[in-house]
Amino acid sequence: MTATLTAPSRCMVLQGVSWSTYQALIHDLESDPGKRLTYDQGTLEIMVPLPPHERYKSRLSRIVEVTTEETETEIASLGSTTWNREDLQKGLEPDACFYIQNEQAVRSKDEIDLAVDPPPDLAIEVDYTSSSIDRMAIYAALGVLEVWRFDGETLTLYGLEGGEYCPQETSIVLPLLQRADILRFLQASQTMGETTWVREFRMWVREQLINQNITKKK
Repeated sequence: MTATLTAPSRCMVLQGVSWSTYQALIHDLESDPGKRLTYDQGTLEIMVPLPPHERYKSRLSRIVEVTTEETETEIASLGSTTWNREDLQKGLEPDACFYIQNEQAVRSKDEIDLAVDPPPDLAIEVDYTSSSIDRMAIYAALGVLEVWRFDGETLTLYGLEGGEYCPQETSIVLPLLQRADILRFLQASQTMGETTWVREFRMWVREQLINQNITKKK
């Protein structure tokens, strides 16, 4: 097994890591959620996120949570749960993830096995510090329907089509949300207190719902 430090030094890449070693590291690091593991057929990346990464992850998660609250949509929020499949020799921990369309399928489960259970419907990927492994390819292999990816400036909503991700302007799992609107609120969050920002976003969601109801009645 060989190790490589990549810039910045918060990231380490290990080559020749067995599946059993990867699983052991997941177990050993359960008490240290500050480290993120990505595994792809023997290559293991260990990354420690930077503060801006955590801030954007939180904002994007709040957008999902407020939208589902206001639309009365049931969700299962599973944060940075580790998702992996031994048959694919792939695994990762999203910055945040949600079951939305498949929420009922996992509602009562303490353990979810992606070999038989559906994957999360939505994953949030803040790529503030670029990964050395193609995490999008892992999401696609696991079958995650939609990924929101933000690099600090650009937001892309990816929808899974035919095993590959295609950019979308409208969220598949939360069709009330447009990419441009999500990005606008992310940018606004840099100049507003978090409580005020959440209140403003909630008011916006309610306005969209009112406008939708008016349109339906015409």
